[in-house]
Amino acid sequence: MSVNFQELRELLSAIANTDITELELKSDEFELTVRKGTLISGTEIVSVPQVTVAPTVPPPNNSSVTPSISSEATVTSNAEKQKWIEITSPMVGTFYRASAPEEPPFVDVGERITSGQTVCIIEAMKLMNELEAEVSGQIVEILVQNGEAVEFGQVLMRVAPG
Repeated sequence: MSVNFQELRELLSAIANTDITELELKSDEFELTVRKGTLISGTEIVSVPQVTVAPTVPPPNNSSVTPSISSEATVTSNAEKQKWIEITSPMVGTFYRASAPEEPPFVDVGERITSGQTVCIIEAMKLMNELEAEVSGQIVEILVQNGEAVEFGQVLMRVAPG
């Protein structure tokens, strides 16, 4: 049995509008766990659902793994990379670099950003959620492609603070 993502989105939407904090569904083919929690972002508290879908039967061996794609290849030291701040996805959805296909991207590699500046949009359940930078600095990497599906906690960009 395959997971119907439209039905999953509708279920998550319904759960988001209730006081339910945890839900587990199990069948012979898969197990679904949904937990609502809070993420503290600076002084702002954002409610974020955590979703896990795990097959109970191991998937077939698939050796084709797609590596993450950086929009610009650079050579940097490990010390520099450790100073970078990661901008992560606060939800499962679709990543968009611009507000519309014909519009310029919110940010590009090498561009300076300020705290509170919109850096991308994550579409979840037909809602467009603007993601704002929590730090000022320079975009050093954009790790996902426009229109790509992203997971909760997935690193979207890296910023060199300053």
